[in-house]
Amino acid sequence: MKKTIAAVLALVFLLPLTAVRAQTAPDVLVRNTVEEVLALLKQNSDRRVLEDLAEKKVLPHFDFRSMTQLAMGRSWRDATPTQRTALENAFRTLLVRTYTAALSEVSGVDRRIEVRPLQMKPGDDYTTVRTLVREPGRQPISIDYRMTLTDKQWKVTDIVAENASLVISYRGQFNTEIGRSGIDGLIKVLQDKNRQGT
Repeated sequence: MKKTIAAVLALVFLLPLTAVRAQTAPDVLVRNTVEEVLALLKQNSDRRVLEDLAEKKVLPHFDFRSMTQLAMGRSWRDATPTQRTALENAFRTLLVRTYTAALSEVSGVDRRIEVRPLQMKPGDDYTTVRTLVREPGRQPISIDYRMTLTDKQWKVTDIVAENASLVISYRGQFNTEIGRSGIDGLIKVLQDKNRQGT
């Protein structure tokens, strides 16, 4: 149960990373924008509004190709270019739906985020922003954002909630389905899930 809550919170707190620029340190940006995010969550629970918000503000700052490749593991090498595109699109839609559902479920909840000091050297093109999510009456939950500098913008490549990688957590499911019905079978399963809205 704790891992489920952590995963949901990880998705919710992706929003502070929506305006990351190479000129701004990722931890500073998270710290400066989190109040705006928390205010938004307290006021909005409409699924369509949150989905639109995710599409326009959050998703451009994700490297879905890298995330899909990470989730696929070794099977990525066996996928054709057409399959890779289909996998990336299906996985992207799945994460959007998961993110939107998480936002709608926790809107109005009193939470705050503590951003840890960034450990990063000048010139690094990879970093992890470490945070603690605090909620009255609960133990703090650690959420780390793994980010890579791409085209002068920081992009999220994975989220680690309570030491569990969100992207890697899909790898077992993907490998099981690939073993059962191949890469095309996995694509179909993901597309079916997305059509069902789950």
